[in-house]
Amino acid sequence: MRSLVFALVLVGAMVVGAPAGASGVPRFPAGFLWGVSSSGFQSEGSFPDSNWTRYAARHEPYKDSVDFRHRYPADVDRAARLGVGVFRTSVEWARVEPRRGHWDWKEVAYYDDLVKRIRARGMRPMLTLNHWVHPGWAHDQGAWANAKTADDWLRFVRFAVARYGGPDVLWITFNEASQYVFHEVTDGGLSLFDVPKMRKNLIRAHRAAYDHIHTVHPDALVSTNVAYGNVLNGLFDQVLFTSVTDKLDFIGIDYYYGASVLNLSAVNALTGEYWKVKPVPEGLYYVLRQYQKRLPHLPVYVVEAGMPTDNGKPRPDGYTRSDHLRDHLYWVQRAIGDGVKMLGFNYWSLTDNYEWGSYRPRFGLYTVDVLTDPSLRRTPTDAIPTYRQIITSRGVPPGYTPALPPSWCSYEGSLPSCLTPLPTPPA
Repeated sequence: MRSLVFALVLVGAMVVGAPAGASGVPRFPAGFLWGVSSSGFQSEGSFPDSNWTRYAARHEPYKDSVDFRHRYPADVDRAARLGVGVFRTSVEWARVEPRRGHWDWKEVAYYDDLVKRIRARGMRPMLTLNHWVHPGWAHDQGAWANAKTADDWLRFVRFAVARYGGPDVLWITFNEASQYVFHEVTDGGLSLFDVPKMRKNLIRAHRAAYDHIHTVHPDALVSTNVAYGNVLNGLFDQVLFTSVTDKLDFIGIDYYYGASVLNLSAVNALTGEYWKVKPVPEGLYYVLRQYQKRLPHLPVYVVEAGMPTDNGKPRPDGYTRSDHLRDHLYWVQRAIGDGVKMLGFNYWSLTDNYEWGSYRPRFGLYTVDVLTDPSLRRTPTDAIPTYRQIITSRGVPPGYTPALPPSWCSYEGSLPSCLTPLPTPPA
């Protein structure tokens, strides 16, 4: 998700059309999908051999993360009490097939019960089939540079779809494929020369998985979510997204950071100090419009959006998680008003988790101090009642004014935002 490449938003801008004016902000439609996001490796703990258990040995100790593996019933209940209708998690290939051709039925039973509980609590499962993690044995055979890994993964996909599929499931084949490739290279799993092979195998695997899911469940929704990275998204999307637009049922967007002429704080991503990045909420508006323009026949789903804090401490600028949530959803509402066909929005994440090498960035609606609290207590943040109220009211309060006003000369908005900044509609 939030890798070093996001700091490269400083490089330039992609010109898009000027935003349409609006005299008000529409409510979210009645069928809008509200959700929370998580991933298996980042939250489950007790993880078997995989590429990331090996990588984690070179970073901050993984320990047992927030132990979702054994505390999932209570966490599913927490999500349901928010009022969300979608619970996103991943079915981890490394957990259910720890040895090639061998299913671990105890772990399969865990996912059986997890998906059952999600449905029993009135939520739709959004299941990610690869969130950057593959089994150690797949890693040893060359990972995604080897075509055999694609075949092995597709066998796992058929198993997962047969076991958990249904018309209610929203499927994500590969989470942020561009960032998957990035981490495989930077963490030593692959060389730069292997990137074209991985790309080819990811494309083939996604297309085959899409077709298989629709053969079994014609009404299911399938996508691969993209990591928004500004001007470089044309390059990022070439890894997978651009080559599979005919095999998508919705556009999945992950948005965390933006930049403007007066806000270049995204440079802090270079050092992994994500909490020092000043948010650019209106950037999400531009991003949604860009992707809708590229694929006007598909609805758009914000699969991930959230804000990191430094070990759960308040931000020095006073900007809260509630401010961040309201501001971003305000701009999603603006996008709806200007013609973007929004399907849903997931907050990343339900709880704090292992942020790919560190527990210091905290994204959770519930904060968890993994390193110093053996009880792993889930402490609600200020955003819990805020999200619940927004869901109930189908949007931010009437007349809401963003806590962070639109930036001048946003890189997401490019030249139009320099000449004609986004207006704030009257109350």
